[in-house]
Amino acid sequence: MERQRHILIVLPHPDDETGMTGTVAGQIRDGVPVTYVCLTLGEMGRNMGVPPFANRVTLPSIRRQELEEACRRIGIADVRMWGYRDKTIEFEDRDALVRRIQDVVEELNPSVIFTFYPGYSVHPDHDACGAAVIAAVAGMPKEARPRVLCVAFAKGCEEALGEPDTVVDVSEFADLKRYALQAHRSQFQHMSGILLKEDEQARSRWSRERFWTYRFD
Repeated sequence: MERQRHILIVLPHPDDETGMTGTVAGQIRDGVPVTYVCLTLGEMGRNMGVPPFANRVTLPSIRRQELEEACRRIGIADVRMWGYRDKTIEFEDRDALVRRIQDVVEELNPSVIFTFYPGYSVHPDHDACGAAVIAAVAGMPKEARPRVLCVAFAKGCEEALGEPDTVVDVSEFADLKRYALQAHRSQFQHMSGILLKEDEQARSRWSRERFWTYRFD
């Protein structure tokens, strides 16, 4: 992936950034500024650590700390937590959220935005977040629009969307990806065996990041 001017990440939950850790880390190494807007604190997450060290009351602050630590490990210095309620993004005032995203785009003038592909990202918050980003960029003049790179992983997404048009070799950042993911202890501690696995399938999982460019009409 070519060097960018500024990267904006807009995702709904702490740990959603793990799908682009290597790509972003490579850009940061090249001196590219990165801003991460996280819409919620993931306070409705099911996992509480293994053994449990969080509860429904403490989970929001724990996940905030985990996100800050993960971003520190990746190198993302500008992290903005907007405080929307987890699992409710689809019910938020859509126009207000779109305007807020547009304000950030106008402030930062990013060359690329990372988000989820609406309709192909499994979780309603993922889809609603991606749709809001798409609407925000669609409302801009064509010549001013940043490129929108989307993560998709719903079953059948490749049949519907075709092959991803951006595949980044991030094998040199595989260890960093694991390290950053492990910062989200409350959510992924139970996956320690998977995170440390070193077979061919695991190497493929950690060495490539795939994105679809959203095509505006």
